[in-house]
Amino acid sequence: MLLVLCVDLDDDLGRKTGRTTPVVGREAVERAAVALATADPEDSDVNVLFEGLHLHDTIDDEAVAVAAVTGSNGSDVAANRAVGEEVDTVLAGLSTGEDVRALVVTDGAQDESVLPVIRSRVPVDGVRRVVVRQAQDLESIYYTMKQVLDDPETRGTVLVPLGILLLIYPLLVVAEALNLPGASLGVVSGLLGLYLLFRGFGLERALDTAVERARASLFSGRISLVTSVVALALLAIGGVGGVESLEAFRADAALGPLGTAAALAYGAVQWVAAAGVTASLGRVTDEYLNDSFRWRYLNAPFYVLAIAAVLHGLSAYFLEFQGVLSFRAFGLDGLSYLAATLVVGTLLGLGSTLLFAVAESRFPREPPTAA
Repeated sequence: MLLVLCVDLDDDLGRKTGRTTPVVGREAVERAAVALATADPEDSDVNVLFEGLHLHDTIDDEAVAVAAVTGSNGSDVAANRAVGEEVDTVLAGLSTGEDVRALVVTDGAQDESVLPVIRSRVPVDGVRRVVVRQAQDLESIYYTMKQVLDDPETRGTVLVPLGILLLIYPLLVVAEALNLPGASLGVVSGLLGLYLLFRGFGLERALDTAVERARASLFSGRISLVTSVVALALLAIGGVGGVESLEAFRADAALGPLGTAAALAYGAVQWVAAAGVTASLGRVTDEYLNDSFRWRYLNAPFYVLAIAAVLHGLSAYFLEFQGVLSFRAFGLDGLSYLAATLVVGTLLGLGSTLLFAVAESRFPREPPTAA
Protein backbone atom coordinates (compact mmCIF):
# COMPACT_ATOMS: atom_id res chain seq x y z
CA MET A 1 0.00 0.00 0.00
CA LEU A 2 1.26 3.48 -0.89
CA LEU A 3 0.69 6.32 1.59
CA VAL A 4 0.83 9.83 0.13
CA LEU A 5 2.03 11.83 3.11
CA CYS A 6 1.64 15.63 3.02
CA VAL A 7 4.00 17.29 5.51
CA ASP A 8 3.36 20.69 7.12
CA LEU A 9 6.26 21.09 9.54
CA ASP A 10 5.22 24.43 11.06
CA ASP A 11 1.54 23.46 11.51
CA ASP A 12 0.01 26.13 9.27
CA LEU A 13 -2.96 23.83 8.73
CA GLY A 14 -3.79 23.50 12.41
CA ARG A 15 -3.05 27.10 13.39
CA LYS A 16 -4.91 28.78 10.51
CA THR A 17 -7.93 26.49 10.18
CA GLY A 18 -8.29 25.12 13.71
CA ARG A 19 -8.50 21.56 12.39
CA THR A 20 -7.21 18.61 14.37
CA THR A 21 -4.36 16.70 12.77
CA PRO A 22 -3.45 14.25 11.38
CA VAL A 23 -5.95 14.41 8.54
CA VAL A 24 -6.52 11.02 6.89
CA GLY A 25 -8.53 10.17 3.77
CA ARG A 26 -9.15 11.91 0.47
CA GLU A 27 -12.29 13.77 1.46
CA ALA A 28 -10.85 14.93 4.76
CA VAL A 29 -7.63 16.15 3.11
CA GLU A 30 -9.63 17.93 0.40
CA ARG A 31 -11.74 19.74 3.00
CA ALA A 32 -8.58 20.70 4.90
CA ALA A 33 -6.95 22.02 1.71
CA VAL A 34 -9.99 24.14 0.86
CA ALA A 35 -10.16 25.46 4.40
CA LEU A 36 -6.45 26.41 4.39
CA ALA A 37 -6.77 28.03 0.94
CA THR A 38 -9.71 30.05 2.21
CA ALA A 39 -7.87 31.11 5.36
CA ASP A 40 -4.59 31.96 3.60
CA PRO A 41 -4.49 31.63 -0.20
CA GLU A 42 -0.76 32.49 -0.26
CA ASP A 43 0.30 29.66 2.04
CA SER A 44 2.52 27.19 0.17
CA ASP A 45 1.11 24.29 2.20
CA VAL A 46 -2.09 24.65 0.18
CA ASN A 47 -0.13 23.43 -2.86
CA VAL A 48 1.20 20.52 -0.83
CA LEU A 49 -2.30 19.33 0.09
CA PHE A 50 -3.64 19.65 -3.45
CA GLU A 51 -0.55 17.89 -4.83
CA GLY A 52 -1.21 15.03 -2.41
CA LEU A 53 -4.78 14.80 -3.70
CA HIS A 54 -3.49 14.89 -7.29
CA LEU A 55 -1.07 12.04 -6.66
CA HIS A 56 -3.80 10.05 -4.90
CA ASP A 57 -6.06 10.37 -7.93
CA THR A 58 -3.44 9.65 -10.60
CA ILE A 59 -1.86 6.54 -9.03
CA ASP A 60 -4.24 3.73 -9.88
CA ASP A 61 -2.02 0.66 -10.12
CA GLU A 62 -2.10 -0.08 -6.38
CA ALA A 63 -3.92 0.78 -3.17
CA VAL A 64 -3.31 4.42 -2.27
CA ALA A 65 -4.13 6.44 0.84
CA VAL A 66 -3.50 10.12 1.50
CA ALA A 67 -2.88 11.89 4.80
CA ALA A 68 -1.63 15.22 6.09
CA VAL A 69 0.62 15.46 9.15
CA THR A 70 1.82 18.59 10.89
CA GLY A 71 4.55 19.57 13.34
CA SER A 72 4.59 22.63 15.54
CA ASN A 73 5.47 26.28 15.22
CA GLY A 74 8.43 25.99 17.58
CA SER A 75 11.86 24.43 17.55
CA ASP A 76 12.85 21.95 14.86
CA VAL A 77 13.23 19.18 17.45
CA ALA A 78 9.69 19.65 18.78
CA ALA A 79 8.28 19.90 15.25
CA ASN A 80 10.02 16.69 14.14
CA ARG A 81 8.79 14.88 17.24
CA ALA A 82 5.21 16.02 16.57
CA VAL A 83 5.39 14.83 12.95
CA GLY A 84 6.71 11.46 14.09
CA GLU A 85 3.84 11.03 16.54
CA GLU A 86 1.25 11.89 13.88
CA VAL A 87 2.84 9.47 11.40
CA ASP A 88 2.55 6.75 14.06
CA THR A 89 -1.14 7.65 14.46
CA VAL A 90 -1.74 7.45 10.68
CA LEU A 91 0.02 4.09 10.36
CA ALA A 92 -1.91 2.66 13.30
CA GLY A 93 -5.20 3.69 11.67
CA LEU A 94 -4.51 2.03 8.30
CA SER A 95 -6.36 -1.28 8.34
CA THR A 96 -4.35 -3.24 5.81
CA GLY A 97 -2.25 -6.36 5.83
CA GLU A 98 0.05 -5.03 3.11
CA ASP A 99 3.39 -3.39 3.65
CA VAL A 100 2.99 0.37 3.74
CA ARG A 101 5.36 2.64 1.83
CA ALA A 102 5.28 6.43 1.81
CA LEU A 103 5.50 9.11 -0.85
CA VAL A 104 6.32 12.34 0.98
CA VAL A 105 5.06 15.68 -0.37
CA THR A 106 6.64 18.90 0.93
CA ASP A 107 6.94 22.55 -0.05
CA GLY A 108 10.70 22.97 0.40
CA ALA A 109 13.94 22.06 2.08
CA GLN A 110 12.79 23.00 5.58
CA ASP A 111 9.98 20.45 5.64
CA GLU A 112 12.31 17.83 4.17
CA SER A 113 14.47 18.00 7.30
CA VAL A 114 11.89 15.69 8.91
CA LEU A 115 12.55 12.88 6.41
CA PRO A 116 14.83 10.89 8.79
CA VAL A 117 11.98 10.82 11.33
CA ILE A 118 9.53 9.49 8.70
CA ARG A 119 12.04 6.94 7.36
CA SER A 120 12.47 5.54 10.87
CA ARG A 121 8.78 4.59 10.83
CA VAL A 122 7.94 3.70 7.23
CA PRO A 123 9.95 3.08 4.03
CA VAL A 124 9.96 6.19 1.81
CA ASP A 125 9.65 5.55 -1.94
CA GLY A 126 10.18 9.16 -2.93
CA VAL A 127 9.88 12.84 -2.13
CA ARG A 128 7.85 15.33 -4.13
CA ARG A 129 8.68 18.98 -3.57
CA VAL A 130 5.95 21.43 -4.56
CA VAL A 131 6.81 25.09 -5.11
CA VAL A 132 5.17 27.93 -6.99
CA ARG A 133 6.70 28.15 -10.45
CA GLN A 134 7.20 31.91 -10.21
CA ALA A 135 9.20 31.43 -6.99
CA GLN A 136 11.21 28.32 -7.89
CA ASP A 137 13.71 27.41 -5.13
CA LEU A 138 13.03 30.67 -3.27
CA GLU A 139 12.14 28.93 -0.03
CA SER A 140 15.09 26.56 -0.40
CA ILE A 141 17.48 29.50 -0.80
CA TYR A 142 15.98 31.22 2.23
CA TYR A 143 16.18 28.09 4.35
CA THR A 144 19.77 27.40 3.27
CA MET A 145 20.82 30.95 4.17
CA LYS A 146 19.02 30.64 7.50
CA GLN A 147 20.85 27.40 8.28
CA VAL A 148 24.20 28.97 7.35
CA LEU A 149 23.60 31.94 9.64
CA ASP A 150 22.45 29.68 12.48
CA ASP A 151 25.58 27.50 12.36
CA PRO A 152 28.31 29.02 14.60
CA GLU A 153 31.23 27.52 12.66
CA THR A 154 29.92 28.58 9.25
CA ARG A 155 28.95 31.98 10.63
CA GLY A 156 32.48 32.56 11.83
CA THR A 157 33.97 31.36 8.54
CA VAL A 158 31.79 33.50 6.28
CA LEU A 159 30.73 36.55 8.26
CA VAL A 160 33.98 37.42 10.02
CA PRO A 161 36.03 37.93 6.82
CA LEU A 162 33.15 39.86 5.26
CA GLY A 163 32.92 42.05 8.34
CA ILE A 164 36.66 42.77 8.22
CA LEU A 165 36.48 43.64 4.53
CA LEU A 166 33.54 45.96 5.13
CA LEU A 167 35.61 47.77 7.76
CA ILE A 168 38.21 48.81 5.19
CA TYR A 169 36.29 51.79 3.78
CA PRO A 170 35.28 53.43 7.10
CA LEU A 171 38.80 52.90 8.45
CA LEU A 172 40.29 54.49 5.35
CA VAL A 173 37.98 57.48 5.81
CA VAL A 174 39.04 57.84 9.45
CA ALA A 175 42.71 57.38 8.54
CA GLU A 176 42.48 60.02 5.83
CA ALA A 177 40.90 62.44 8.28
CA LEU A 178 43.80 61.76 10.68
CA ASN A 179 46.42 61.96 7.91
CA LEU A 180 47.20 58.25 8.27
CA PRO A 181 46.26 56.93 4.82
CA GLY A 182 48.06 53.58 5.01
CA ALA A 183 47.57 52.68 8.65
CA SER A 184 44.00 51.42 8.53
CA LEU A 185 44.56 49.32 5.42
CA GLY A 186 47.56 47.72 7.07
CA VAL A 187 45.63 46.99 10.25
CA VAL A 188 42.70 45.46 8.37
CA SER A 189 45.03 43.44 6.15
CA GLY A 190 46.87 42.19 9.22
CA LEU A 191 43.65 41.21 10.98
CA LEU A 192 42.37 39.38 7.91
CA GLY A 193 45.71 37.61 7.48
CA LEU A 194 45.77 36.49 11.12
CA TYR A 195 42.20 35.27 10.89
CA LEU A 196 42.92 33.26 7.74
CA LEU A 197 46.03 31.74 9.31
CA PHE A 198 44.07 30.78 12.43
CA ARG A 199 41.35 29.18 10.31
CA GLY A 200 43.82 27.50 7.95
CA PHE A 201 45.89 25.86 10.69
CA GLY A 202 42.94 25.21 13.02
CA LEU A 203 44.57 27.32 15.75
CA GLU A 204 41.25 28.60 17.07
CA ARG A 205 40.55 25.17 18.59
CA ALA A 206 43.97 25.09 20.24
CA LEU A 207 43.41 28.61 21.58
CA ASP A 208 39.99 27.70 22.94
CA THR A 209 41.46 24.59 24.57
CA ALA A 210 44.30 26.60 26.15
CA VAL A 211 41.89 29.21 27.51
CA GLU A 212 39.62 26.50 28.93
CA ARG A 213 42.58 24.75 30.59
CA ALA A 214 43.83 28.02 32.06
CA ARG A 215 40.38 28.78 33.47
CA ALA A 216 40.09 25.27 34.93
CA SER A 217 43.56 25.58 36.47
CA LEU A 218 42.71 28.96 37.96
CA PHE A 219 39.64 27.66 39.79
CA SER A 220 41.06 24.25 40.74
CA GLY A 221 44.15 25.57 42.55
CA ARG A 222 46.80 24.28 40.13
CA ILE A 223 50.27 25.67 40.84
CA SER A 224 51.25 24.85 37.25
CA LEU A 225 49.30 27.92 36.11
CA VAL A 226 51.66 30.17 38.10
CA THR A 227 54.79 28.26 37.12
CA SER A 228 53.76 28.37 33.46
CA VAL A 229 53.49 32.17 33.59
CA VAL A 230 56.91 32.34 35.29
CA ALA A 231 58.31 30.00 32.65
CA LEU A 232 56.98 32.22 29.87
CA ALA A 233 58.64 35.23 31.52
CA LEU A 234 61.92 33.32 31.74
CA LEU A 235 61.65 32.36 28.09
CA ALA A 236 61.16 36.01 27.18
CA ILE A 237 64.23 36.93 29.23
CA GLY A 238 66.12 34.13 27.50
CA GLY A 239 65.18 35.52 24.12
CA VAL A 240 66.48 38.96 25.11
CA GLY A 241 69.64 37.38 26.55
CA GLY A 242 70.24 35.47 23.34
CA VAL A 243 69.93 38.64 21.24
CA GLU A 244 72.27 40.55 23.57
CA SER A 245 74.78 37.71 23.41
CA LEU A 246 74.59 37.71 19.61
CA GLU A 247 75.20 41.48 19.44
CA ALA A 248 78.17 41.22 21.83
CA PHE A 249 79.85 38.47 19.82
CA ARG A 250 79.14 40.23 16.51
CA ALA A 251 81.02 43.25 17.82
CA ASP A 252 84.16 41.11 18.03
CA ALA A 253 83.93 39.24 14.73
CA ALA A 254 81.64 38.39 11.84
CA LEU A 255 79.53 35.30 12.52
CA GLY A 256 78.20 32.86 9.99
CA PRO A 257 74.84 31.07 10.26
CA LEU A 258 76.29 28.43 12.62
CA GLY A 259 77.97 31.05 14.80
CA THR A 260 74.77 33.11 14.95
CA ALA A 261 72.78 30.10 16.18
CA ALA A 262 75.52 29.25 18.70
CA ALA A 263 75.58 32.84 20.04
CA LEU A 264 71.82 32.89 20.48
CA ALA A 265 71.86 29.52 22.27
CA TYR A 266 74.81 30.52 24.46
CA GLY A 267 73.00 33.59 25.78
CA ALA A 268 69.56 32.01 26.15
CA VAL A 269 70.10 28.41 27.21
CA GLN A 270 70.37 29.06 30.96
CA TRP A 271 67.11 31.04 30.99
CA VAL A 272 65.35 28.43 28.86
CA ALA A 273 66.59 25.74 31.24
CA ALA A 274 65.28 27.71 34.22
CA ALA A 275 61.90 28.00 32.47
CA GLY A 276 61.80 24.24 31.82
CA VAL A 277 62.73 23.39 35.41
CA THR A 278 60.12 25.81 36.78
CA ALA A 279 57.34 24.46 34.57
CA SER A 280 58.21 20.83 35.30
CA LEU A 281 58.33 21.39 39.06
CA GLY A 282 54.91 23.02 38.91
CA ARG A 283 53.52 20.03 37.03
CA VAL A 284 55.11 17.59 39.49
CA THR A 285 53.59 19.54 42.40
CA ASP A 286 50.12 19.32 40.84
CA GLU A 287 50.50 15.59 40.31
CA TYR A 288 51.47 15.18 43.96
CA LEU A 289 48.51 17.23 45.18
CA ASN A 290 46.17 15.18 42.96
CA ASP A 291 47.50 11.92 44.45
CA SER A 292 48.77 10.83 41.02
CA PHE A 293 52.46 11.44 41.69
CA ARG A 294 55.07 8.95 40.46
CA TRP A 295 58.77 9.10 41.29
CA ARG A 296 59.72 9.05 37.60
CA TYR A 297 58.01 12.41 37.15
CA LEU A 298 60.99 13.97 38.96
CA ASN A 299 63.17 13.04 35.98
CA ALA A 300 61.81 16.02 34.02
CA PRO A 301 63.83 18.84 35.68
CA PHE A 302 67.02 16.74 35.57
CA TYR A 303 66.49 15.97 31.89
CA VAL A 304 66.04 19.69 31.22
CA LEU A 305 69.30 20.47 33.04
CA ALA A 306 71.11 17.70 31.14
CA ILE A 307 69.93 18.97 27.76
CA ALA A 308 70.81 22.55 28.75
CA ALA A 309 74.34 21.51 29.74
CA VAL A 310 74.88 19.77 26.40
CA LEU A 311 73.55 22.72 24.41
CA HIS A 312 75.70 25.15 26.39
CA GLY A 313 78.77 23.06 25.69
CA LEU A 314 77.99 22.80 21.98
CA SER A 315 77.35 26.53 21.62
CA ALA A 316 80.56 27.37 23.51
CA TYR A 317 82.57 25.02 21.31
CA PHE A 318 81.25 26.57 18.08
CA LEU A 319 81.83 30.09 19.40
CA GLU A 320 85.44 29.24 20.23
CA PHE A 321 85.79 27.76 16.78
CA GLN A 322 84.61 31.12 15.41
CA GLY A 323 87.30 32.84 17.49
CA VAL A 324 84.95 34.95 19.66
CA LEU A 325 85.10 32.94 22.91
CA SER A 326 88.01 31.51 24.89
CA PHE A 327 88.31 29.26 27.95
CA ARG A 328 92.09 29.62 28.31
CA ALA A 329 91.65 31.68 31.50
CA PHE A 330 90.20 28.50 33.05
CA GLY A 331 92.88 26.27 31.57
CA LEU A 332 90.43 24.70 29.12
CA ASP A 333 89.62 24.78 25.46
CA GLY A 334 86.26 24.49 23.72
CA LEU A 335 86.60 20.77 23.05
CA SER A 336 87.43 20.00 26.68
CA TYR A 337 84.47 22.06 27.87
CA LEU A 338 82.20 20.26 25.40
CA ALA A 339 83.44 16.89 26.65
CA ALA A 340 82.80 17.94 30.24
CA THR A 341 79.26 19.11 29.52
CA LEU A 342 78.50 15.89 27.60
CA VAL A 343 79.66 13.85 30.59
CA VAL A 344 77.66 15.99 33.03
CA GLY A 345 74.54 15.79 30.87
CA THR A 346 74.84 12.03 30.50
CA LEU A 347 75.41 11.52 34.23
CA LEU A 348 72.45 13.73 35.09
CA GLY A 349 70.12 11.82 32.77
CA LEU A 350 71.29 8.34 33.72
CA GLY A 351 71.64 9.13 37.42
CA SER A 352 68.15 10.59 37.77
CA THR A 353 66.59 7.77 35.78
CA LEU A 354 68.22 5.06 37.91
CA LEU A 355 67.64 6.92 41.19
CA PHE A 356 63.93 7.45 40.68
CA ALA A 357 63.42 3.98 39.20
CA VAL A 358 64.87 2.51 42.41
CA ALA A 359 62.76 4.91 44.51
CA GLU A 360 59.62 3.88 42.63
CA SER A 361 60.34 0.19 43.19
CA ARG A 362 61.23 0.64 46.88
CA PHE A 363 58.61 3.23 47.80
CA PRO A 364 55.65 2.74 45.45
CA ARG A 365 52.77 5.18 45.83
CA GLU A 366 49.46 3.36 46.06
CA PRO A 367 46.54 4.88 44.14
CA PRO A 368 43.93 6.46 46.41
CA THR A 369 41.10 4.12 47.41
CA ALA A 370 37.48 5.19 47.18
CA ALA A 371 35.85 5.86 50.53
